Amino acid sequence: MGKSLRIVHMGTPFFAVPALDALVAAGHEIIAVYTRAPKPAGRGKQLQNSPVHARAEAMGIPVFCPRTFRDPAAVAQFVDVARAADVATVAAYGLILPPAVLAAPRLGCLNIHASLLPRWRGAAPIQRAILAGDATTGVTIMQMDEGLDTGAMLASAATPVNGKTAGTLFSELADIGADLLLKVLASPPDPVPQPDVGATLAPRIEKAEAHLDVALPAAQLERAVRAFNPAPGAWLEVAGERVKILAASVELAAPSPGVTLDDRLLIGTAQGALRPTILQRAGKPAMDVKALLNGWKVPAGTPVS
Repeated sequence: MGKSLRIVHMGTPFFAVPALDALVAAGHEIIAVYTRAPKPAGRGKQLQNSPVHARAEAMGIPVFCPRTFRDPAAVAQFVDVARAADVATVAAYGLILPPAVLAAPRLGCLNIHASLLPRWRGAAPIQRAILAGDATTGVTIMQMDEGLDTGAMLASAATPVNGKTAGTLFSELADIGADLLLKVLASPPDPVPQPDVGATLAPRIEKAEAHLDVALPAAQLERAVRAFNPAPGAWLEVAGERVKILAASVELAAPSPGVTLDDRLLIGTAQGALRPTILQRAGKPAMDVKALLNGWKVPAGTPVS
């Protein structure tokens, strides 16, 4: 690959924005951006462009928003655009790319994947790494193929999880991935086929998973709190009221799942206790536990589910 390339960048959430910024800053020519179509958002349900869409428009880059590549017209359009490109860079785009799309750029499609492949192939690698208690995660630059994150690896970079939330790791890995992509484009390494040994799947997070089960150990619940921050937000019912738990710590306690153990919202679990530190009641702003309990008394023995 040359020093300056003609690139189609494909991505949707903020995770793909640092790569776009880095490519432009490095002198590469972004001939087009592909992103998911605008979606209704907010109370008025107004259509809102993705973060990548907004950044590309601000840079004056043409933006395309096909709803699916199952549509032959969308594939034909991409193939026509990609004829002028050296490579496509992909980061959390959100659409499955068919063979004709993968093969359209001269050098194929390179994906920034937020895990140390082959661990955590799939839609939610950051959250799954936190939930599993992984000590380390990272980013892999991969030559895309037709499989689910099974393509040959070009480079990877690791970072410790260290009690970080998904939101923190999301931003950190986006920056690491952008830097790593530039290095790969500047000096392409030999691709290394992924081993099947150690491969794990990272399925999409379902909203039901965010309900904390106090029949589980507190350490597991604390990981869930971090994995679901900022979205969809871990929650519990306290005295019949749904409360989001945005941060928490683990304390030693005898097993006592389903009740508070003091008047400062220490929650009994199957092993140890969960101490929420930042919470959010319905219709109210997030606040630390001391401020929340100033106006809401939760005595020891209050039911939690």
